[in-house]
Amino acid sequence: MSDGRSAARRSPGEPWGGVRPFSIKTKLGALVVISVLITTGLSMIAVHTKTELRFITVFSMIATLLITQFVAHSLTAPLDEMNTVARSISQGDYTRRVRENRWDELGDLAQTINVMADELEAQDRQRKELVANVSHELRTPIAGLRAVLENVVDGIAVADTETMRTALKQTERLGRLVETLLDLSRLDNGVVPLRLRRFEVWPYLSGVLKEANMVASARAGIASGSGSHTRTDVHLHLDVSPPELTANADPERIHQVVANLIDNAVKHSPPHGRVTVRARRGTLPESLELEVLDEGPGIPRSEWHRVFERFNRGAVNRPHGPGSDGGTGLGLAIARWAVDLHGGRIGVAESDRGCRIIVTLPGPSSMPS
Repeated sequence: MSDGRSAARRSPGEPWGGVRPFSIKTKLGALVVISVLITTGLSMIAVHTKTELRFITVFSMIATLLITQFVAHSLTAPLDEMNTVARSISQGDYTRRVRENRWDELGDLAQTINVMADELEAQDRQRKELVANVSHELRTPIAGLRAVLENVVDGIAVADTETMRTALKQTERLGRLVETLLDLSRLDNGVVPLRLRRFEVWPYLSGVLKEANMVASARAGIASGSGSHTRTDVHLHLDVSPPELTANADPERIHQVVANLIDNAVKHSPPHGRVTVRARRGTLPESLELEVLDEGPGIPRSEWHRVFERFNRGAVNRPHGPGSDGGTGLGLAIARWAVDLHGGRIGVAESDRGCRIIVTLPGPSSMPS
């Protein structure tokens, strides 16, 4: 069945051009009028030609039945098609659509079914993306917590206060991420709250980089196929200027941005490459500009507008370096979502080498309330 989506949909119940010239009532009325005219015409012919009335009656009945059959088929055929599409939708196939080539009430019903199918398909896609997003984001704190506990069990680390504090920190972050990622179900409604607070950029980003190194080391010995990097040969460099730089943002959301950008940069870095994270004051008052630069193959300009789409894994067939894989195609999409919540901008920028992604966060006065 072909997809009958219109280029420009009208509202359900709204006739084409504001007038419904061929409604079902009109067709049924025309059927009665035509049947009467045929019967009357044949009767007049019988009177003038002295034809027996029984022959005229038979001919009249046959003509009326043929016309009725034609009209009935034009009404029941689209209903059969709608029934088939509705049955497919009830079984979870949201790709089927009803042709919208009628200008009557059945055309309006076909459009309503297609709109319903579009909404169900979108909701099903959002549900699957939510599950994928949750799986992607929960992986980091779980890996960090596992690394700490494995070190204690293997005797590499002692279960002292500092070690347990690290484990507790990962557990708390895991709990916050569960709450945060469940907010993705309300993303399209624009009701996800921001918990803004002022923090110092240098110690904050230093902690993000330290956690990235720790998680990568933990994953290096785990062949999980999880879609995250296990690179320990890539050097992470932090450059914050001025050192006392502060930001006013939601730390959890910004952690999602920086962690996912680092993860993406590391996966595409050459062996023993370098990933630089820079932070500068933006052009607007109290704004912040973050930059993540790697030394990999870069992103073709034709792909710049697509790299932040969900499940887009880019044009590079295989990431560089040992221990990398293609990922799930969600990291950059999650980063864009977090930046959008702040009313900021994220995009790929020109670079002599590798990929350069710039994040601009506005000041508190410019953020959405």
